[in-house]
Amino acid sequence: MLFNILAPAVGLATLVAGHGAVTSYQIGGTAYPGYEGFSPATSLKTIQFQWPDFNPTMVVTDAKMRCNGGVSADLSATIKAGENVTAIWKQWTHAQGPVMVWMFKCSGAFASCKGDEKGWFKIDQMGMWGTQLNSENWGTAIVLKNLKWSSVIPKNLAPGNYLIRHELLALHQANTPQFYPECAQLVVTGSGSATPPADFLYSIPGYAPQSDPGIMVDIYGSKATTYTCPGGPVWSGFQSS
Repeated sequence: MLFNILAPAVGLATLVAGHGAVTSYQIGGTAYPGYEGFSPATSLKTIQFQWPDFNPTMVVTDAKMRCNGGVSADLSATIKAGENVTAIWKQWTHAQGPVMVWMFKCSGAFASCKGDEKGWFKIDQMGMWGTQLNSENWGTAIVLKNLKWSSVIPKNLAPGNYLIRHELLALHQANTPQFYPECAQLVVTGSGSATPPADFLYSIPGYAPQSDPGIMVDIYGSKATTYTCPGGPVWSGFQSS
């Protein structure tokens, strides 16, 4: 949703304070502004899909699961396979839940690339370490502390146009998952030729059911001592289809 410019400032601050979104990137040594939200008409042109607000997506079948309701961006960033992509948040407030980073290879130009096919694959993720669900031993706790997350583009990834999707899954409310995904556009260069095999490819929305134990979690009442991120494993870049 877009906020009326006449809305009370206190009300806006209250809503925004509880959530967050990727607002800029460091890619291949270059800083790229992301989308700031709330003022699409005045936003700078960015590599990032515009998103309507900081609010979470609550249901895995919601179309906002893909890129937070965003649309194709005006710009793209060039990065060599094997280099780092760092997503940066201006704010984040939740310490329980996984971080997952996905990519999708576009079949052509970015203008027609919506990521609406079965082609998403993970390049990075961190769930929980240790044995305590109700702790701050989570990927999102690192984002809370540092307000950034860095991932390596697989060194052997075939060149092309790609979407990159950063997803924070907040699990701080029992059995009430909150998804926060944002997408950006990358032109990957290099001499690699690897592409992920079919069993690493997923549709978004649809990479897991709402009932997945990595999604529907009670970190306070569960006796579980392990956690598995939804959506399958990370593709290392060495297996090729």
